[in-house]
Amino acid sequence: MRIHWLFAGGAAVVMASSAAAQATQSTQMVMLGQGSPIATSILVPEGRDVVYVSGTVPDAVNKEAAPGSVERYGDTEAQTRSVLGKIERELRAHGMDLRNVVMMRVFLVAPPGAEAMDFRGMMKAYLERYPMSQPNKPARSTMEVAGLVDPGWLVEIEVTAAKQGK
Repeated sequence: MRIHWLFAGGAAVVMASSAAAQATQSTQMVMLGQGSPIATSILVPEGRDVVYVSGTVPDAVNKEAAPGSVERYGDTEAQTRSVLGKIERELRAHGMDLRNVVMMRVFLVAPPGAEAMDFRGMMKAYLERYPMSQPNKPARSTMEVAGLVDPGWLVEIEVTAAKQGK
């Protein structure tokens, strides 16, 4: 599946197409905005404390698996769940949580043998932390990258968070 982002008129449009869909020239479009799990923009008011969390990668879920293998860290969904948990723990050290995230950058690698990143797997874990009913949604970019430092990593996420200052 290929994901294409377009920005027009202040709203983001996601175009998703599979290889089969590309062959038939059909493309599915989804508007991002009110009914989206991400914000189209966020203004951080003056007087807020801002925290930048460096790129965070998953913990091993199977320490018996070979170093550098996807089996060691799990699939995209499991890795996303791990990374968001680590980010939340980091934010708690600053008196914040995932509701304080204003910007999220997600880097995904295609799983071995796949043609593209597992966007659905990432979104499944993301929606556990940011359900559609959750009003505090971050602005977000999701990018497919060729690789990360450890070949077993399929996910790296960095965030910017803000909260009312003292």
